[in-house]
Amino acid sequence: MNEKHYEVVIVGGGISGAALYYELAKYTNVKSICMLEKYEDLATLNTKGTSNSQTIHVGDIETNYTLEKAKITKRTAKMIEKFCLQYNLQDKVMFKHQKMALGVGEKEVEFIKNRYEEFKTIFPYLELWDKEDLKQLEPKLVYLDNGQERPEPILAMGAKDQYTTVEYGQMTKELAKAAQACENVVTDIFYNSEVDEIEQVGEKYKITTTAGTVFTADFVVVNAGAHSLYLAHKMGYGKHMGCLPMAGSFYITGGEFLNGKVYMVQNDKLPFAALHGDPDILADGKTRFGPTALMLPKLERYKPGTYLDFFKTLNLDGNIIKIFWDLLKDSDIRNYVLRNFLFEVPGLNKKLFVKDARKIVPSLKEEDIEYAKGFGGVRPQVLNKEEQKLMLGEASINPGTGIIFNMTPSPGATSCLGNAERDIQTIAEYLNLEFDRKQFLSDLTEDEE
Repeated sequence: MNEKHYEVVIVGGGISGAALYYELAKYTNVKSICMLEKYEDLATLNTKGTSNSQTIHVGDIETNYTLEKAKITKRTAKMIEKFCLQYNLQDKVMFKHQKMALGVGEKEVEFIKNRYEEFKTIFPYLELWDKEDLKQLEPKLVYLDNGQERPEPILAMGAKDQYTTVEYGQMTKELAKAAQACENVVTDIFYNSEVDEIEQVGEKYKITTTAGTVFTADFVVVNAGAHSLYLAHKMGYGKHMGCLPMAGSFYITGGEFLNGKVYMVQNDKLPFAALHGDPDILADGKTRFGPTALMLPKLERYKPGTYLDFFKTLNLDGNIIKIFWDLLKDSDIRNYVLRNFLFEVPGLNKKLFVKDARKIVPSLKEEDIEYAKGFGGVRPQVLNKEEQKLMLGEASINPGTGIIFNMTPSPGATSCLGNAERDIQTIAEYLNLEFDRKQFLSDLTEDEE
Protein backbone atom coordinates (compact mmCIF):
# COMPACT_ATOMS: atom_id res chain seq x y z
CA MET A 1 0.00 0.00 0.00
CA ASN A 2 1.27 3.46 -0.85
CA GLU A 3 1.79 5.33 2.42
CA LYS A 4 2.17 9.10 2.53
CA HIS A 5 4.63 10.21 5.22
CA TYR A 6 4.69 13.61 6.95
CA GLU A 7 6.55 14.94 9.94
CA VAL A 8 3.27 16.18 11.44
CA VAL A 9 -0.28 15.09 10.65
CA ILE A 10 -3.15 17.19 11.99
CA VAL A 11 -6.53 15.45 12.20
CA GLY A 12 -9.41 17.94 11.82
CA GLY A 13 -9.80 20.99 9.59
CA GLY A 14 -11.63 23.35 11.95
CA ILE A 15 -10.02 26.52 13.24
CA SER A 16 -7.94 24.69 15.88
CA GLY A 17 -6.38 22.40 13.27
CA ALA A 18 -5.84 25.27 10.82
CA ALA A 19 -4.21 27.48 13.49
CA LEU A 20 -1.65 24.77 14.28
CA TYR A 21 -1.13 24.08 10.55
CA TYR A 22 -0.40 27.79 9.99
CA GLU A 23 1.93 28.25 12.96
CA LEU A 24 3.93 25.11 12.14
CA ALA A 25 4.39 26.21 8.52
CA LYS A 26 5.26 29.81 9.37
CA TYR A 27 7.26 29.66 12.60
CA THR A 28 9.10 26.31 12.58
CA ASN A 29 11.51 24.57 10.23
CA VAL A 30 9.21 21.56 9.81
CA LYS A 31 9.59 20.02 6.34
CA SER A 32 6.14 18.45 5.83
CA ILE A 33 2.69 18.85 7.39
CA CYS A 34 -0.67 17.52 6.37
CA MET A 35 -4.19 18.25 7.56
CA LEU A 36 -6.84 15.53 7.23
CA GLU A 37 -10.44 16.77 7.01
CA LYS A 38 -13.40 14.44 7.24
CA TYR A 39 -15.70 16.54 5.03
CA GLU A 40 -15.47 18.22 1.65
CA ASP A 41 -14.25 21.58 2.99
CA LEU A 42 -12.63 23.19 6.02
CA ALA A 43 -14.76 24.44 8.93
CA THR A 44 -18.05 22.68 8.16
CA LEU A 45 -18.89 21.90 11.80
CA ASN A 46 -18.42 24.05 14.93
CA THR A 47 -16.15 26.61 13.29
CA LYS A 48 -18.75 27.41 10.64
CA GLY A 49 -20.04 30.99 11.04
CA THR A 50 -23.60 29.86 11.82
CA SER A 51 -22.47 27.36 14.47
CA ASN A 52 -21.01 29.85 16.97
CA SER A 53 -21.66 33.38 18.16
CA GLN A 54 -18.80 34.83 16.04
CA THR A 55 -17.37 36.47 19.18
CA ILE A 56 -13.77 37.22 20.10
CA HIS A 57 -13.96 36.23 23.78
CA VAL A 58 -11.50 38.64 25.35
CA GLY A 59 -12.66 38.26 28.96
CA ASP A 60 -13.79 41.87 29.37
CA ILE A 61 -17.57 41.24 29.16
CA GLU A 62 -17.67 37.49 29.92
CA THR A 63 -18.82 37.61 33.52
CA ASN A 64 -18.01 33.94 34.22
CA TYR A 65 -14.27 34.59 33.67
CA THR A 66 -12.04 35.25 36.67
CA LEU A 67 -9.43 38.00 36.42
CA GLU A 68 -6.75 35.32 35.96
CA LYS A 69 -8.64 33.62 33.12
CA ALA A 70 -9.30 37.03 31.51
CA LYS A 71 -5.55 37.76 31.45
CA ILE A 72 -4.99 34.52 29.50
CA THR A 73 -7.91 35.01 27.09
CA LYS A 74 -6.90 38.64 26.52
CA ARG A 75 -3.53 37.42 25.21
CA THR A 76 -4.98 34.73 22.91
CA ALA A 77 -7.77 37.05 21.69
CA LYS A 78 -5.13 39.62 20.72
CA MET A 79 -3.53 36.91 18.53
CA ILE A 80 -6.79 36.60 16.54
CA GLU A 81 -6.83 40.35 16.04
CA LYS A 82 -3.16 40.59 15.07
CA PHE A 83 -3.41 37.70 12.58
CA CYS A 84 -6.42 39.32 10.88
CA LEU A 85 -4.71 42.74 10.73
CA GLN A 86 -1.48 41.21 9.43
CA TYR A 87 -3.39 39.67 6.49
CA ASN A 88 -5.64 42.70 6.00
CA LEU A 89 -8.81 40.83 6.98
CA GLN A 90 -10.45 43.65 8.96
CA ASP A 91 -13.99 44.43 7.71
CA LYS A 92 -13.85 41.22 5.65
CA VAL A 93 -13.41 38.52 8.29
CA MET A 94 -13.05 40.60 11.49
CA PHE A 95 -15.39 43.42 12.50
CA LYS A 96 -15.94 46.06 15.18
CA HIS A 97 -19.19 46.37 17.13
CA GLN A 98 -19.82 47.91 20.52
CA LYS A 99 -20.11 45.29 23.27
CA MET A 100 -21.28 45.17 26.85
CA ALA A 101 -22.16 43.04 29.85
CA LEU A 102 -25.59 44.08 31.15
CA GLY A 103 -26.67 43.90 34.77
CA VAL A 104 -30.44 43.86 35.43
CA GLY A 105 -31.81 44.43 38.95
CA GLU A 106 -30.02 45.73 42.06
CA LYS A 107 -27.91 42.64 42.73
CA GLU A 108 -26.53 42.45 39.16
CA VAL A 109 -26.01 46.24 38.99
CA GLU A 110 -23.86 46.02 42.13
CA PHE A 111 -21.98 43.06 40.59
CA ILE A 112 -21.27 45.04 37.37
CA LYS A 113 -20.02 48.06 39.39
CA ASN A 114 -17.56 45.92 41.37
CA ARG A 115 -16.47 43.96 38.33
CA TYR A 116 -15.82 47.13 36.35
CA GLU A 117 -13.48 48.43 39.07
CA GLU A 118 -11.57 45.13 39.11
CA PHE A 119 -11.42 44.50 35.35
CA LYS A 120 -10.55 48.00 34.13
CA THR A 121 -7.06 47.32 35.52
CA ILE A 122 -6.43 44.94 32.61
CA PHE A 123 -8.98 46.42 30.17
CA PRO A 124 -8.48 50.20 30.52
CA TYR A 125 -10.82 50.87 27.56
CA LEU A 126 -13.88 49.60 29.50
CA GLU A 127 -16.63 52.13 30.24
CA LEU A 128 -19.56 52.07 32.66
CA TRP A 129 -22.94 52.91 31.10
CA ASP A 130 -26.04 53.79 33.12
CA LYS A 131 -29.64 53.93 31.87
CA GLU A 132 -29.15 57.40 30.35
CA ASP A 133 -26.07 56.26 28.39
CA LEU A 134 -27.92 53.13 27.23
CA LYS A 135 -30.78 55.24 25.86
CA GLN A 136 -28.24 56.53 23.32
CA LEU A 137 -26.19 53.35 22.79
CA GLU A 138 -28.78 50.54 22.95
CA PRO A 139 -32.26 52.10 23.38
CA LYS A 140 -34.02 48.71 23.11
CA LEU A 141 -32.46 47.68 26.44
CA VAL A 142 -34.27 50.54 28.19
CA TYR A 143 -37.82 50.75 26.85
CA LEU A 144 -40.86 48.49 27.26
CA ASP A 145 -43.24 47.94 24.33
CA ASN A 146 -45.51 50.76 25.61
CA GLY A 147 -42.63 53.23 25.31
CA GLN A 148 -42.06 53.55 29.05
CA GLU A 149 -38.73 52.81 30.71
CA ARG A 150 -38.26 49.37 32.24
CA PRO A 151 -38.82 49.60 36.01
CA GLU A 152 -35.73 47.77 37.31
CA PRO A 153 -32.27 49.39 37.54
CA ILE A 154 -29.80 48.46 34.75
CA LEU A 155 -26.09 49.10 34.32
CA ALA A 156 -23.61 47.91 31.70
CA MET A 157 -19.85 47.76 31.37
CA GLY A 158 -18.63 47.80 27.81
CA ALA A 159 -16.43 49.10 25.02
CA LYS A 160 -16.96 50.89 21.73
CA ASP A 161 -13.89 50.82 19.54
CA GLN A 162 -12.72 47.21 19.76
CA TYR A 163 -12.68 44.27 17.36
CA THR A 164 -15.44 42.01 18.64
CA THR A 165 -16.58 39.72 15.86
CA VAL A 166 -14.95 37.16 13.54
CA GLU A 167 -16.32 34.86 10.85
CA TYR A 168 -14.25 31.95 12.12
CA GLY A 169 -15.14 29.69 9.18
CA GLN A 170 -13.60 32.21 6.80
CA MET A 171 -10.63 32.77 9.11
CA THR A 172 -9.94 29.00 9.04
CA LYS A 173 -9.57 29.20 5.27
CA GLU A 174 -7.31 32.25 5.56
CA LEU A 175 -5.06 30.41 8.04
CA ALA A 176 -4.78 27.46 5.64
CA LYS A 177 -4.08 29.79 2.70
CA ALA A 178 -1.36 31.63 4.64
CA ALA A 179 0.22 28.29 5.64
CA GLN A 180 0.25 27.10 2.04
CA ALA A 181 1.97 30.34 0.97
CA CYS A 182 4.98 29.46 3.17
CA GLU A 183 8.07 28.29 1.29
CA ASN A 184 10.31 25.26 1.95
CA VAL A 185 7.55 23.23 3.55
CA VAL A 186 5.09 20.67 2.17
CA THR A 187 1.59 21.75 3.29
CA ASP A 188 -0.99 19.24 2.07
CA ILE A 189 -4.69 19.11 2.90
CA PHE A 190 -6.77 16.01 2.18
CA TYR A 191 -10.56 16.36 2.16
CA ASN A 192 -13.13 13.56 2.57
CA SER A 193 -10.53 11.82 4.73
CA GLU A 194 -12.23 10.56 7.87
CA VAL A 195 -9.72 8.99 10.25
CA ASP A 196 -10.77 5.52 11.33
CA GLU A 197 -7.73 4.41 13.27
CA ILE A 198 -4.43 5.72 14.60
CA GLU A 199 -1.83 3.21 15.76
CA GLN A 200 1.71 3.54 17.00
CA VAL A 201 4.15 1.51 14.92
CA GLY A 202 7.66 1.77 16.35
CA GLU A 203 8.66 5.44 16.38
CA LYS A 204 5.92 6.46 13.95
CA TYR A 205 2.16 6.67 13.81
CA LYS A 206 0.05 4.98 11.18
CA ILE A 207 -3.21 6.76 10.36
CA THR A 208 -5.85 4.90 8.34
CA THR A 209 -8.91 6.62 6.89
CA THR A 210 -12.31 4.99 6.40
CA ALA A 211 -11.52 4.92 2.67
CA GLY A 212 -8.42 2.81 3.41
CA THR A 213 -5.83 5.52 2.67
CA VAL A 214 -2.78 5.24 4.93
CA PHE A 215 -0.66 8.12 6.20
CA THR A 216 2.32 7.91 8.52
CA ALA A 217 3.66 10.65 10.77
CA ASP A 218 6.36 11.36 13.31
CA PHE A 219 3.86 13.40 15.35
CA VAL A 220 0.04 13.53 15.33
CA VAL A 221 -2.27 16.21 16.71
CA VAL A 222 -5.98 15.40 16.82
CA ASN A 223 -8.13 18.55 16.74
CA ALA A 224 -11.39 16.83 15.88
CA GLY A 225 -13.89 18.36 18.31
CA ALA A 226 -15.87 15.71 20.18
CA HIS A 227 -14.22 13.04 18.00
CA SER A 228 -10.83 13.80 19.60
CA LEU A 229 -11.85 11.91 22.71
CA TYR A 230 -13.45 9.19 20.57
CA LEU A 231 -10.10 8.60 18.80
CA ALA A 232 -8.18 8.85 22.10
CA HIS A 233 -10.39 6.16 23.66
CA LYS A 234 -9.77 3.92 20.64
CA MET A 235 -6.05 4.11 21.42
CA GLY A 236 -6.58 3.55 25.14
CA TYR A 237 -5.94 7.16 26.21
CA GLY A 238 -8.21 9.44 28.25
CA LYS A 239 -10.28 6.64 29.72
CA HIS A 240 -10.82 8.81 32.82
CA MET A 241 -12.85 11.20 30.64
CA GLY A 242 -16.29 11.04 29.10
CA CYS A 243 -17.85 13.48 26.64
CA LEU A 244 -21.19 15.25 27.01
CA PRO A 245 -22.09 16.94 23.71
CA MET A 246 -24.06 20.17 24.31
CA ALA A 247 -25.85 21.67 21.32
CA GLY A 248 -26.57 25.39 21.19
CA SER A 249 -29.51 26.76 19.19
CA PHE A 250 -30.28 30.38 18.32
CA TYR A 251 -33.23 32.62 17.51
CA ILE A 252 -32.97 35.41 14.98
CA THR A 253 -34.93 38.66 14.69
CA GLY A 254 -36.72 40.00 11.62
CA GLY A 255 -34.78 43.29 11.72
CA GLU A 256 -31.86 44.89 13.56
CA PHE A 257 -32.61 44.99 17.28
CA LEU A 258 -29.21 45.68 18.79
CA ASN A 259 -26.31 47.89 17.68
CA GLY A 260 -23.71 45.63 19.26
CA LYS A 261 -23.12 42.58 21.43
CA VAL A 262 -25.06 42.43 24.70
CA TYR A 263 -24.02 39.75 27.18
CA MET A 264 -25.74 39.07 30.48
CA VAL A 265 -24.47 38.29 33.96
CA GLN A 266 -23.70 34.60 34.17
CA ASN A 267 -25.39 32.45 36.80
CA ASP A 268 -22.37 30.91 38.59
CA LYS A 269 -24.21 27.63 39.12
CA LEU A 270 -24.73 27.07 35.41
CA PRO A 271 -21.77 25.70 33.50
CA PHE A 272 -23.13 27.00 30.17
CA ALA A 273 -23.12 30.43 28.56
CA ALA A 274 -25.75 32.98 29.58
CA LEU A 275 -28.12 34.19 26.88
CA HIS A 276 -26.70 36.99 24.73
CA GLY A 277 -27.66 39.10 21.72
CA ASP A 278 -25.27 39.57 18.80
CA PRO A 279 -25.50 41.34 15.42
CA ASP A 280 -25.09 38.42 12.99
CA ILE A 281 -22.52 39.17 10.27
CA LEU A 282 -23.93 36.43 8.04
CA ALA A 283 -27.54 37.61 8.35
CA ASP A 284 -27.23 41.30 7.42
CA GLY A 285 -26.80 42.48 11.00
CA LYS A 286 -30.06 40.99 12.26
CA THR A 287 -29.83 40.19 15.96
CA ARG A 288 -29.19 36.61 16.94
CA PHE A 289 -30.22 35.60 20.49
CA GLY A 290 -28.87 32.50 22.18
CA PRO A 291 -27.43 30.04 22.71
CA THR A 292 -29.75 27.53 24.28
CA ALA A 293 -28.08 24.44 25.75
CA LEU A 294 -29.40 21.01 24.87
CA MET A 295 -27.71 17.67 25.50
CA LEU A 296 -27.67 15.80 22.16
CA PRO A 297 -26.83 12.08 21.93
CA LYS A 298 -24.57 12.60 18.90
CA LEU A 299 -21.16 14.16 18.29
CA GLU A 300 -22.00 16.28 15.23
CA ARG A 301 -25.02 18.44 14.59
CA TYR A 302 -26.82 18.55 11.20
CA LYS A 303 -24.77 15.58 10.02
CA PRO A 304 -26.05 12.00 9.76
CA GLY A 305 -25.01 9.37 12.28
CA THR A 306 -22.51 9.73 15.19
CA TYR A 307 -25.07 8.38 17.72
CA LEU A 308 -22.98 5.26 18.33
CA ASP A 309 -19.82 7.40 18.57
CA PHE A 310 -21.58 9.40 21.30
CA PHE A 311 -22.34 6.34 23.44
CA LYS A 312 -18.76 5.11 23.08
CA THR A 313 -17.34 8.53 23.96
CA LEU A 314 -19.71 9.12 26.89
CA ASN A 315 -17.86 6.20 28.51
CA LEU A 316 -20.82 5.54 30.80
CA ASP A 317 -20.21 4.08 34.26
CA GLY A 318 -21.04 4.87 37.90
CA ASN A 319 -18.78 7.95 37.90
CA ILE A 320 -20.56 9.50 34.92
CA ILE A 321 -23.97 8.76 36.49
CA LYS A 322 -22.79 10.43 39.71
CA ILE A 323 -21.73 13.56 37.79
CA PHE A 324 -25.20 13.75 36.18
CA TRP A 325 -26.87 13.10 39.53
CA ASP A 326 -24.87 15.86 41.26
CA LEU A 327 -25.66 18.31 38.45
CA LEU A 328 -29.39 17.54 38.41
CA LYS A 329 -29.69 17.61 42.22
CA ASP A 330 -29.36 21.38 41.94
CA SER A 331 -32.77 22.90 41.16
CA ASP A 332 -31.20 25.78 39.16
CA ILE A 333 -29.48 23.32 36.82
CA ARG A 334 -32.48 20.97 36.70
CA ASN A 335 -34.85 23.79 35.70
CA TYR A 336 -32.33 25.10 33.19
CA VAL A 337 -31.99 21.69 31.52
CA LEU A 338 -35.77 21.25 31.32
CA ARG A 339 -36.31 24.79 30.02
CA ASN A 340 -33.66 24.35 27.34
CA PHE A 341 -35.28 21.12 26.23
CA LEU A 342 -38.58 23.00 25.85
CA PHE A 343 -36.82 25.69 23.77
CA GLU A 344 -36.61 23.05 21.03
CA VAL A 345 -40.32 22.09 21.11
CA PRO A 346 -42.28 23.80 18.31
CA GLY A 347 -45.27 25.76 19.63
CA LEU A 348 -43.76 26.24 23.09
CA ASN A 349 -40.24 27.24 22.14
CA LYS A 350 -40.74 30.85 21.02
CA LYS A 351 -43.09 31.70 23.90
CA LEU A 352 -40.59 30.49 26.48
CA PHE A 353 -37.51 31.85 24.77
CA VAL A 354 -38.96 35.35 24.39
CA LYS A 355 -39.57 35.47 28.16
CA ASP A 356 -35.84 34.92 28.76
CA ALA A 357 -34.70 37.23 25.96
CA ARG A 358 -36.85 40.06 27.38
CA LYS A 359 -34.27 40.39 30.12
CA ILE A 360 -32.14 41.96 27.36
CA VAL A 361 -34.83 43.55 25.15
CA PRO A 362 -37.95 44.07 27.32
CA SER A 363 -40.14 45.01 24.34
CA LEU A 364 -39.37 41.77 22.43
CA LYS A 365 -42.46 39.94 21.16
CA GLU A 366 -42.97 36.40 19.93
CA GLU A 367 -43.53 37.57 16.36
CA ASP A 368 -40.17 39.42 16.39
CA ILE A 369 -38.12 36.22 16.42
CA GLU A 370 -37.74 33.00 14.45
CA TYR A 371 -36.00 29.77 15.39
CA ALA A 372 -32.71 29.98 13.44
CA LYS A 373 -32.84 26.74 11.43
CA GLY A 374 -29.46 25.16 10.79
CA PHE A 375 -27.70 27.48 13.28
CA GLY A 376 -25.71 26.23 16.27
CA GLY A 377 -23.13 23.51 16.76
CA VAL A 378 -22.08 20.92 19.33
CA ARG A 379 -19.66 21.74 22.14
CA PRO A 380 -17.98 18.71 23.70
CA GLN A 381 -18.12 19.20 27.48
CA VAL A 382 -15.64 16.90 29.20
CA LEU A 383 -16.65 14.82 32.22
CA ASN A 384 -13.77 13.93 34.52
CA LYS A 385 -14.47 10.55 36.11
CA GLU A 386 -11.61 10.71 38.61
CA GLU A 387 -12.79 14.02 40.05
CA GLN A 388 -16.46 13.20 39.30
CA LYS A 389 -17.17 16.61 37.82
CA LEU A 390 -17.83 18.51 34.62
CA MET A 391 -14.63 20.15 33.35
CA LEU A 392 -15.00 23.59 31.83
CA GLY A 393 -12.72 24.94 29.13
CA GLU A 394 -10.28 23.09 26.94
CA ALA A 395 -9.14 19.55 27.66
CA SER A 396 -5.96 18.14 26.20
CA ILE A 397 -4.51 14.64 26.42
CA ASN A 398 -0.75 14.48 25.91
CA PRO A 399 0.77 11.10 26.84
CA GLY A 400 4.24 12.37 25.82
CA THR A 401 4.59 9.81 23.02
CA GLY A 402 4.28 12.08 19.98
CA ILE A 403 0.49 12.40 19.91
CA ILE A 404 -1.89 15.04 21.35
CA PHE A 405 -5.70 14.99 21.50
CA ASN A 406 -7.44 18.37 21.96
CA MET A 407 -11.06 19.12 22.80
CA THR A 408 -11.90 22.79 22.60
CA PRO A 409 -15.36 23.85 23.70
CA SER A 410 -16.07 27.60 23.82
CA PRO A 411 -13.96 29.78 23.66
CA GLY A 412 -11.99 27.36 21.47
CA ALA A 413 -11.99 29.60 18.40
CA THR A 414 -10.70 32.62 20.34
CA SER A 415 -7.88 30.60 21.89
CA CYS A 416 -6.94 28.62 18.74
CA LEU A 417 -3.64 30.44 18.07
CA GLY A 418 -2.67 30.29 21.75
CA ASN A 419 -3.48 26.57 21.96
CA ALA A 420 -1.42 26.01 18.80
CA GLU A 421 1.52 27.85 20.40
CA ARG A 422 1.34 25.46 23.38
CA ASP A 423 1.27 22.42 21.06
CA ILE A 424 4.09 23.72 18.87
CA GLN A 425 6.43 23.90 21.86
CA THR A 426 5.67 20.21 22.56
CA ILE A 427 6.09 19.23 18.89
CA ALA A 428 9.33 21.24 18.45
CA GLU A 429 10.87 19.64 21.51
CA TYR A 430 9.79 16.12 20.51
CA LEU A 431 10.94 16.39 16.87
CA ASN A 432 13.91 18.62 17.58
CA LEU A 433 12.53 21.47 15.45
CA GLU A 434 13.38 25.13 15.71
CA PHE A 435 10.47 27.37 16.78
CA ASP A 436 11.02 31.04 15.92
CA ARG A 437 9.46 32.27 19.13
CA LYS A 438 10.77 35.80 18.72
CA GLN A 439 9.06 36.26 15.34
CA PHE A 440 5.92 34.56 16.64
CA LEU A 441 5.65 36.93 19.61
CA SER A 442 6.38 39.94 17.44
CA ASP A 443 3.69 39.00 14.87
CA LEU A 444 0.92 37.76 17.13
CA THR A 445 1.26 39.12 20.66
CA GLU A 446 1.98 42.24 22.64
CA ASP A 447 4.64 40.42 24.65
CA GLU A 448 7.91 42.25 25.04
CA GLU A 449 10.11 39.13 24.87
